[in-house]
Amino acid sequence: MKCFCFHRRPGEPPLVKGWVPFLGKAFEFGKDAQKFLNVHKEKYGDIFTIRIAGKYMTFLMDPLLYPYVIKQWKQIDFHEFSDQVAPTTFGFPSIRDPKFPGMREHIQRAYQYLQGDSLTSLTESMMKNLICLFQQDYLNVTEWRMEKMLYFCKKIMFEATFLTLFGKPPHANRHLGMDALREKFEKFDAKFPLLIMRIPISLLGETKTIRDDLINFFLPQKMAQWLDPAAFVQYRTKLFEQYELLGDLDKAAHHFAILWASVGNTLPASFWAMYYLVMHPEALAVVRGEIDHVLQLTGQEAGSGHSITLTREQLDSLVYLGSTINESLRLTSASMNIRIAQEDFTLGFGGDRSIGVRKGDVIVLYPQSLHMDPEIFEDPEVFKFDRFIEDGKEKTSFYKHGQKLKFYLMPFGSGVTKCPARYFAINEIKQFITLLIAHFDIEIVQGEGPVKPDQSRMGLGILLPNSDIQFRYKARIS
Repeated sequence: MKCFCFHRRPGEPPLVKGWVPFLGKAFEFGKDAQKFLNVHKEKYGDIFTIRIAGKYMTFLMDPLLYPYVIKQWKQIDFHEFSDQVAPTTFGFPSIRDPKFPGMREHIQRAYQYLQGDSLTSLTESMMKNLICLFQQDYLNVTEWRMEKMLYFCKKIMFEATFLTLFGKPPHANRHLGMDALREKFEKFDAKFPLLIMRIPISLLGETKTIRDDLINFFLPQKMAQWLDPAAFVQYRTKLFEQYELLGDLDKAAHHFAILWASVGNTLPASFWAMYYLVMHPEALAVVRGEIDHVLQLTGQEAGSGHSITLTREQLDSLVYLGSTINESLRLTSASMNIRIAQEDFTLGFGGDRSIGVRKGDVIVLYPQSLHMDPEIFEDPEVFKFDRFIEDGKEKTSFYKHGQKLKFYLMPFGSGVTKCPARYFAINEIKQFITLLIAHFDIEIVQGEGPVKPDQSRMGLGILLPNSDIQFRYKARIS
């Protein structure tokens, strides 16, 4: 009989054992990760190892230790994990395959097109697409109309992001079949946690068929007809064409993966920013006043009869809106920052403190424990729209044990693996909220809410709400 013992070496963190040899503590972790980790922190201290789904995962619960892990990016690497998981999840061959020399490096290079001048272009394009959708579908609503809030956010943000990244069809300003594409995307996304856990897609019912349909939407012969795609997508398209052994379906799968990366977290993040504002009228009033003030400074007017636009710099000046978004991300982001040890080594934390790490061990930072720490954020369960503002500017000073934290808000990962599209994502949400507030009166339908984050996607990013909620809106009269 095979022995599943895992004897600790001197200097290694304490091991939390589970009863089931392979799964270990997976079920308990999946029920409520935050509660589970806090219980074990009380028992074992702020560093401990847990066996979850066959992996030995060492959790660091003290955010003051995060910088020591993040700077060790050569010895504990994130890309090994993502390069293993992404191909099976999205259906393309491994970019580490010798058949595709240099692909990983070229793909990383593409991310420059999500920053700098390219970010300005993306932001302007997103604004135009959002305005187009609002004008065509919503600005004629002069009487109160009720709608589900999550559905509303998904419908607008999914299509606007798609148009911004992948371009428009040749003879129209919108693609046919966007609703059907979004619905299939949502069905795939619902199975995403299982795919990340490497459950074979063949065991997940119709998920394989749904994924195939989504991939087929991005076949090269279709994308070649689309006008004005983002420079980021143009670069990737040209890159894939250089690899003769990369088939059309493989290329399409890569583009589908970018669609997921672009909207998988942005859609729920947009919902939460809108939800917390509408549920807190005092916050909504302050943010609305801030938006109206910026519009006045730029010679624009709020209301359904006016077309408005804001530059990157003007979006950056909306400090109360920025704080609101940061606070909603603090309350609802639950990603795990994962690193895999590339060798046996000693991970030092300054002074005499260190732990032994084995090759193949998984080092985990779990920022939700940071975000919900009452020593760092007073009343962490409470939404405070101005929590990230100090003296009229963005607040960046937060403390643990009297020491200033280098990392205090981590919805987008950390270090060299930090989401390269994070600035675009924040700008998208700001634009969506700005247009919504400038053009509409909005309020929660009486008797609705509150909703809470659904814990089933713990570790994977922004949590979805546990149910949708009805709100009502009508065009704002200036």
